[in-house]
Amino acid sequence: MKKELLYKYFSDDDFLRISSKIKEVEKKTSGELRVTIKEKKEYSARRLSLKDYSSKLFEQLGMKSTRDSTGILFVLVLAERQFYIFADDGINTKVEQSVWDSIRDSVQLFFRNGDFCEGILDGLGQAGEILSAHFPIKIDDTNELSNSVAF
Repeated sequence: MKKELLYKYFSDDDFLRISSKIKEVEKKTSGELRVTIKEKKEYSARRLSLKDYSSKLFEQLGMKSTRDSTGILFVLVLAERQFYIFADDGINTKVEQSVWDSIRDSVQLFFRNGDFCEGILDGLGQAGEILSAHFPIKIDDTNELSNSVAF
């Protein structure tokens, strides 16, 4: 069964809640957020570090093409129990990776308690606060990327 592991941790309603949270957060920032949930890494990517794998997914999802390089990707790989927050170059000039690592650690506390959706929602909220401080919404801002969860 495809996506069997995915539905062990998430429901369709959870995916709608995540998409809605992204939409809500993006009303306050010019940053673009995405969430991707994988059951496991593809065979060809199995030897990649989580950071390199996240970078690959970032490019595959077209996130390198945002106007101000302000994309941020939450990557969850269920089978490997791995979670990473990958930020684009524009964000990395103002926010250090340690900030995202701190949010990652906070999200993982939710995961340890089995609260996967709540963890992602909380992480998106935290990321939104950071992004809105450094990258406030612009008058001519448009939603450049889908708010849907990618699989």
